[in-house]
Amino acid sequence: MTTPAVEFLFDFGSPNAYLAHRVIPAIEARTGAKFVYVPALLGGIFKATGNRSPMEAFGGIPSKLAYEGRERDRFVARHGLTRFASNPHFPVNTLAIMRGAVAARRLGVFEAYVEAVFVAMWEQGRKMDDPAVIAEVLAAAGLPAQELIALTQDQAVKDELVANTNAAVARGVFGSPSFFVGDELWFGKDRLGEVETAIREAA
Repeated sequence: MTTPAVEFLFDFGSPNAYLAHRVIPAIEARTGAKFVYVPALLGGIFKATGNRSPMEAFGGIPSKLAYEGRERDRFVARHGLTRFASNPHFPVNTLAIMRGAVAARRLGVFEAYVEAVFVAMWEQGRKMDDPAVIAEVLAAAGLPAQELIALTQDQAVKDELVANTNAAVARGVFGSPSFFVGDELWFGKDRLGEVETAIREAA
């Protein structure tokens, strides 16, 4: 059996990306597939596609926003994601921590970095566009905080995040979380069941 290529395009600023991150390991265990995490800057995706966050897009439709919240709560309950908490600083400018994800892969600490930042954003409610908070979170997680932060200013790291973002837009991505099984795109945490089906069919 051949395991298909599966990609998870994410931005830490998306609560739904966090929720997907928490569900992905169970899908990997059931299917044998390995999700490749691809950092892609949501602000850049929105600018390129004309998309907006639900808070902006549906700000004038209170019942729509309320329903979005209800759907999120159902997902949380269904998967037992009891540590999830809204971030009081939302929306957070994620440029620094997204560059940090690229830097972390170069330093061989990507998985630990992703976990630490998602926890800080969507379990601890930290203000992850504050450089001092970022440094504190990374150090507390046992990561090389100063080295990571310094590397976010490297032009090659900046360029890689831009390239990831542009490539995502070129493939039809318009938000986070997005998933590819081969060249087929799915958007949103609520499509993870379909992603799992596609993995099995491709295998």
